[in-house]
Amino acid sequence: MTGNVLLNGKRRRLNYGVAAYVTQEDVLLGTLTVRETITYSAYLRLPPTLSKEEVNGIIEATIMEMGLQDCADRNIGNWHLRGISGGEKKRLSIALEILTRPRLLFLDEPTSGLDSASAFFVIQTLRNIARGGPTVISSIHQPSSEVFTLFDDLFLLSGGQTVYFGPAKKAVEFFAKAGVPCPRRRNPSDHFLRCINSDFDKITTTLMGSNRMDICNSGIEMCSDPLMNRATAEIKAMLVEKYRCSEYSLIARERIREILTIEGLGNERKSGSQAKWWKQLSVLTRRSFVNMLRDVGYYWLRIGVYIALSICVGSIFFDVGTNFGAILARGACGGFLSGFMTFMSIGGFPSFLEEMKVFYKERLNGHYGVAVYILSNFLSSFPFLALMSLSTGTITYYMVKFRPEFSNYLYLSLDLISSIATVESSMMIIASLVPNFLMGVIIGAGYIGIMMMTSGFFRLLPDLPKPIWRYPISYINYGAWGLQGAYKNDMIGLEFDSFAPNGPKLKGEFILKNMLGVQLDHSKWWDLAAVVFILVSFRLLFFAILKFKERASPYYRTFYTKRTLRNLKKRSSFRKTAVSFPSKRHQPLHPLSAQEGFNSPLH
Repeated sequence: MTGNVLLNGKRRRLNYGVAAYVTQEDVLLGTLTVRETITYSAYLRLPPTLSKEEVNGIIEATIMEMGLQDCADRNIGNWHLRGISGGEKKRLSIALEILTRPRLLFLDEPTSGLDSASAFFVIQTLRNIARGGPTVISSIHQPSSEVFTLFDDLFLLSGGQTVYFGPAKKAVEFFAKAGVPCPRRRNPSDHFLRCINSDFDKITTTLMGSNRMDICNSGIEMCSDPLMNRATAEIKAMLVEKYRCSEYSLIARERIREILTIEGLGNERKSGSQAKWWKQLSVLTRRSFVNMLRDVGYYWLRIGVYIALSICVGSIFFDVGTNFGAILARGACGGFLSGFMTFMSIGGFPSFLEEMKVFYKERLNGHYGVAVYILSNFLSSFPFLALMSLSTGTITYYMVKFRPEFSNYLYLSLDLISSIATVESSMMIIASLVPNFLMGVIIGAGYIGIMMMTSGFFRLLPDLPKPIWRYPISYINYGAWGLQGAYKNDMIGLEFDSFAPNGPKLKGEFILKNMLGVQLDHSKWWDLAAVVFILVSFRLLFFAILKFKERASPYYRTFYTKRTLRNLKKRSSFRKTAVSFPSKRHQPLHPLSAQEGFNSPLH
């Protein structure tokens, strides 16, 4: 299909703020309440010229308009919090998009997964919104008869061809005049879909061929059904032609000609969010922090595991001392801290995925920018990363009895914070590239495993094969820099007992260079700086990936759709074949649903 998008008579893109889109899936942060969700969205997007009282007034008015006052202070709900119903979630999703009063509101199957009562209330709410001025456009499949009566206009499509476009109340009359009247006691929307969707041919064939059902003697009046002895393709072609010659088509064409003559009204808003950059950063940081604080699985569970492991490590390496055996013990303890402790960050991957879903949905409607999101995520997570690192470092440091100086303790804590934050950043990169929980965990575990193997603990850095593993992998490995810094922080300045009785003391520098393969040509602070540099690089890479996906996504969807249609046309199963059927209506079926718009173009 080809065409133009005209807004107030002018060809232009549907800018953020002019149009809003409600996705089929309700993507919400389950730890927030309904009121909090709307409040954060309002402060993200409403103009800064509005006072706090005015913003709160808009929030309360939106809650009342969407009928959410009874659940306003309840959590939305997630795996450990009981939440609101599916219908309330859908109304909340709509409420978030009407805060800025867009002129166009698009919805993708807003009644999917809802019971009949919830579906009715959702569509009734949309009807009330449309009465207030905005144009509401929604795709919907087989609404109930009660829901169907709420529609003002109906646009029936089959394979890109217009079957009917006009008042919803006139659709039954149009189909009757076209020769396919709707039988009594049948939902009009069901009848319309049966006329244009060839998937029902298979159902009819099954019913007619079943020995368990006598159609002609049943009370369903199927013998008088006008669809029984006519092919779907024939009915659809007839309806398309009838519509093309109908008054409804004439009215639509006249309306289009009128729109083309309109000069355009007023200035169009260019952005979906009118809040200042710093305001967006502040609101997003607060919202993300509250979500992390309330979500047990985001950080608290890991913090508990970290503390338990730290106690175990501290008791195993308790008061390790400076004898000859303590050399390997200190190295093993440092390797465990910088290796396995950072590996635990993969436990936050499910929460990363949920947060990424919220970002994609809000970014789709222009709530805020990519840079604001990345920075707010880091700021909100930093207190938890610090708590995680300090608890781990403190317990382990003083139980193992590393160097007693405070500066050494501070360095170990900073090293852990930087390393864990780097792994968190790498997990977010993977979440942006692989939006699947199982695949993401597998890829993340594989990545961290490679980093651990090339960190210098399992095999010394000088002994690594120089192609690939030594250069460049070990140099871009946060674990290698972090572990070298931890070794230097602990052993420089110490003296250890010799393996031979009464032998000379072994200096820490000698052990680092000859036994652990650590380079001593730079300070431990350079190692820490290298970890921080990798952390910043990962965040910048995360930003670049999100921006690239945002720019490339429309081109990829276009390419993928064209390739899919081209491949479908080549498949023999989509070619017409002459097959004998018991009636004209029962013709060869196509495996794709016409309801999804891929069947009809192939006839």
